[in-house]
Amino acid sequence: MVRLHVKRGDESQFLLEAACGARLAELAPLVARIYNGRLKVLCAEMQELAEHGVYLPLNMQGLTDEQIEELKLKDEWAEKCVPSGGSVFKKDEIGRRNGHAPNEKMQQVIRKTIEEAKALISRKQVQANVCVTLEMVKDALDQLRGAVMIVYPMGLPPYDPVRMELEDKEDLAGTHAGLEVIEESEVQLWWAGKELKETKLLSDYVGRNEKTTIIVKIQKKGQGAPGREPLISHEEQKQMMLYYYKKQEELKKLEEDDDDSFLNAEWADSHALKRQFHGVKDIKWGPR
Repeated sequence: MVRLHVKRGDESQFLLEAACGARLAELAPLVARIYNGRLKVLCAEMQELAEHGVYLPLNMQGLTDEQIEELKLKDEWAEKCVPSGGSVFKKDEIGRRNGHAPNEKMQQVIRKTIEEAKALISRKQVQANVCVTLEMVKDALDQLRGAVMIVYPMGLPPYDPVRMELEDKEDLAGTHAGLEVIEESEVQLWWAGKELKETKLLSDYVGRNEKTTIIVKIQKKGQGAPGREPLISHEEQKQMMLYYYKKQEELKKLEEDDDDSFLNAEWADSHALKRQFHGVKDIKWGPR
């Protein structure tokens, strides 16, 4: 299997294995599904749910309690979406969530699940040489769904970002996340400055060596060729700079060791004893 090191820009995303004969028309959408699925798992809204409870209706967000009372607005989902074991009030300073957070035990359920889900698809898996599959991404999302069902057995409001993310109904128009997501129809893969055409096979570019590892860059169509990989990695550059710094310090030390200024010292004067016997030590010339 060919190992693909998938990057977005200069940032590593994940490792993926594919057969040499894989059709790029199928491989590119698969890379996009894994990439987008990772973004869902890394979404920060789950943490916000644990800390501040469910999402407020859009017409109540950002308003003070007095304004809500004056406008006679009511959160109809607040009584339905009560966390297991009751809630504790922790106001959302941004004003997006109702502040009725789960109790500490239920918060730990969500936090622990988030950590486990993120570990499955973390960029650290690249350093550990572990390939990520679509099944691993689905497993991570299933873990998050399970945690939400445990903490909120009655479910979440239909407009809550967490529910929308887990049901693939999120609206990312005009958001930063929307810029990160790459639709399967818009995905484009690049390797060694070449676009991997969907009409070809992976082997048309990398040959038939199943043990090949290549760096593939993912981006949207129409963005042009991504920047090429540097000749040396950032880590290698750091090691080289450290090596030359140590070498420079060693040379400085050697220069200091070769310093002969000590020859001017009294103890280094080979004629000092002779002058002392002749009584001509410390003679000063000039008027007193």
